[in-house]
Amino acid sequence: METILTVNHLSKNYGRVQAVKDLSFTIEKGNVYGILGPNGSGKSTTLGIILNVVNRSSGDFSWFDGTVSTHEALKKVGAIIERPNFYPYMTAVQNLSLVCKIKDVPADKILEKLEIVGLLDRKDSKFKTYSLGMKQRLAIASALLNDPEILILDEPTNGLDPQGIHQIREIIKKIAQQGTTILLASHLLDEVEKVCSHVVILQKGEKLYSGPVDEMLASHGFFELRCDDMEKLKNLLEEDKRFGKIILETDTMTAYLEEEMSAVDLNQWAFNQGLVLSHLVKRKESLEEQFLTLTKK
Repeated sequence: METILTVNHLSKNYGRVQAVKDLSFTIEKGNVYGILGPNGSGKSTTLGIILNVVNRSSGDFSWFDGTVSTHEALKKVGAIIERPNFYPYMTAVQNLSLVCKIKDVPADKILEKLEIVGLLDRKDSKFKTYSLGMKQRLAIASALLNDPEILILDEPTNGLDPQGIHQIREIIKKIAQQGTTILLASHLLDEVEKVCSHVVILQKGEKLYSGPVDEMLASHGFFELRCDDMEKLKNLLEEDKRFGKIILETDTMTAYLEEEMSAVDLNQWAFNQGLVLSHLVKRKESLEEQFLTLTKK
């Protein structure tokens, strides 16, 4: 798989404060990556370094397998790392036409990009009439004008209402489905879980995890169970090495798996033990649960 970005032992110091500490990760083509961490964890600093707007203290990074210079590589990158800033009395089309001149790209794709972000019907409206969510969508359209191989977004849903958040997330999914690699920084676990295939987790500038979202802790998931004899079920599960932590709350038991097991296999196993399950649901741990476990470690 083609490597879009490689980051090697990157560090950034602001005096005595180390914003990024010995950070390494890779971005492969065709995935949606999230840099996840609380405010102050080094997300924006990392994006600033790879976009050449923040000087690194040590370490290095390379774009596209190191085959091109950073200056040339950034021509293949679309990025939004600040609040959208367009001319308020110009329309969407006029603003994007100006961006095309600055980026030296043809203006024939303006309407196509406005359609992707759902603003085609407001193409002739002045920027000052746009809501915050519409302004953010116009910024995404602007970042797509050069048909970038990777789109970089810093907190893309910050300050938006629930409808605006949903619209931005759906646009990100649509862009990813068309083959564009995406790297977004977020402090929202829900955001990363809903739109990202891979995640880099930062805490105080240090990497805690880098890899697929669904393999973050190599969790096998857990079962929610109910039957007529909960005490017998609990005892049987505790004796079985395939299960780890067993939690009984009111009328529902949660059994965490130590190895992979299907709901069908568990149902058959319970039946063979003389138990009929009235409730059986298999779930994966949420990213929030995994994140909290990881940061506690």
